[in-house]
Amino acid sequence: MLRRNGMWYVLKKHRALYLLMLPGILYYIIFKYVPMYGVIIAFQDYSIGRGIMGSKFVGFKHFIEFFYVNPDSWKLIRNTVMLNVYDLLFHFPAPIILAILFHELKNKMFKRIAQSISYMPHFLSTVVIAGILVTFLSPQTGIINFLLVKVFGMEPILFLGLPEWFRAIYVSSEIWQKIGWGTILYLAAIAGIDPTLYEAAKMDGANRYQQMRHITFIGMVPVMIILFVLTLGHFMETGFQKILLLYNSMNYETSDVINTFVYRRGILDADFSFATAVGLFQSVIGLILVIGANRIARKHSETSLW
Repeated sequence: MLRRNGMWYVLKKHRALYLLMLPGILYYIIFKYVPMYGVIIAFQDYSIGRGIMGSKFVGFKHFIEFFYVNPDSWKLIRNTVMLNVYDLLFHFPAPIILAILFHELKNKMFKRIAQSISYMPHFLSTVVIAGILVTFLSPQTGIINFLLVKVFGMEPILFLGLPEWFRAIYVSSEIWQKIGWGTILYLAAIAGIDPTLYEAAKMDGANRYQQMRHITFIGMVPVMIILFVLTLGHFMETGFQKILLLYNSMNYETSDVINTFVYRRGILDADFSFATAVGLFQSVIGLILVIGANRIARKHSETSLW
């Protein structure tokens, strides 16, 4: 007989649920944990011929080279941080605002249509999004410059050739592409709010704005905290694919980030050890931010990752 509180009893009783979990667990073990072994090459002069065990150990050589020898290191860090700061300031709150607006819509048919339209950009590939941006922002044939010239009488602007425009273009395209899909979790949180709270608020004389502020928004806070903590884990990373498709020699000053630099050094130049060292630096910063943000969230609220 298995003990009712024993591990094997619990596994047997809930075996169907654990079988459902198995593919996800295997995915993380195979593709997330096993590859961590390769982090060793960040401290080696890795050679494909000699392999990981045969390559020479060089300690923190590649980290020192990135921070003190590479002339562009601080520019790369600055660009990465600035893009992510703008993303947090403008992209993160956008789905929250849109979810509240969807919730306030009383016409159910219009609400469903609006939600479906907002989801559509999420299903477009990054290549398609980049192609749309390049076409719309073209100084010769782009619709944006057409409006600037014909309607406002301005000179055409080479948007993707000016460093000062890149961050605005990147962040605004991220908002357009992901805002609708990002509302799903927030709408689920709103759906979980007890309807009697709204009824009690109406009886107390609260108007729609006060109900939205004190009930709807507060009910979304736990989800907001969790997503914010998870977002900080990728703070030193940016949308590599979109940046790679949009950046060029004219806007390098603001568009070149750590991920694109790692791509050039690691893939194009085959400097695997140096690229791994820079990638490890990004991961460590993300880990520190997640742990710190989770500790603050746990201290000041009842919601945290662990």
